[in-house]
Amino acid sequence: MTGAADRRSSSAAALEAVATAAAGAALAGLSWSLVDVTVPAAIVGGLSGAFAGWRGIYGWPRAKAVVAFVLDSTWALPMAVAGLVAQAVATAQGPRAGLCRPLTIRSNRHVFAKGFRFRPGFAITLGNTVNNVGDDVHTSARRQKLVTDHEDVHVWQARWLGPLYPVLYVAWTVLGGAAGAVIWVLRRRHEPFGKVVETCSYYLNPLEWWAYSRDDRWPPRGKVQGIGWTMPVVRPLADTRRGRRRARTSAAPGQL
Repeated sequence: MTGAADRRSSSAAALEAVATAAAGAALAGLSWSLVDVTVPAAIVGGLSGAFAGWRGIYGWPRAKAVVAFVLDSTWALPMAVAGLVAQAVATAQGPRAGLCRPLTIRSNRHVFAKGFRFRPGFAITLGNTVNNVGDDVHTSARRQKLVTDHEDVHVWQARWLGPLYPVLYVAWTVLGGAAGAVIWVLRRRHEPFGKVVETCSYYLNPLEWWAYSRDDRWPPRGKVQGIGWTMPVVRPLADTRRGRRRARTSAAPGQL
């Protein structure tokens, strides 16, 4: 995984960091002044923009990058706070955090091999920052697809849902876990208790169902069979990409 994006100069990175920090602070301060938190919002927007600009995450000038930046600096600013927590952990780890540049630069997200970790063996996305994808992300096609087809879905879920995202996610985790405990008592005592609870609280979470479906991994291996959704909720991203390539090929003019 190499490319010209890996060879940004320090001066170019610094210039972009200053520009995105200034723009992020302005957008955040202006949008969140409606609820009288102008200064804290501007600080968060500025810091988020500075990290993003220094690493060159936004794929300027594409429309998707503009949307990502505007959402990160306005509606999804609370998720930027979570992203800054991940940035602080990665900064403290230094080079050990393992920034994956090919999956970060111009991808509208930060990606770390280590960084913030909540559960061993599981990647976790906080705001626009993907963490703990594993050291083999640099060489493993499967780990790279985990980032592009699963964790990136969470990045955009957090952007579109903004402050609602953690509320919805945590609410499902708690209520789903309680439902899983009841299901285990009433119908699934032959299954491990933890597996049933995890299935209901984590795997059946609609936000995870969507991400696993996009990654073409539904049902996932950890899900207890016979509980909850059996079919993917959306087409895998890989199928969508193939369909777009076929459409472009068929639309291209013929060659002699």
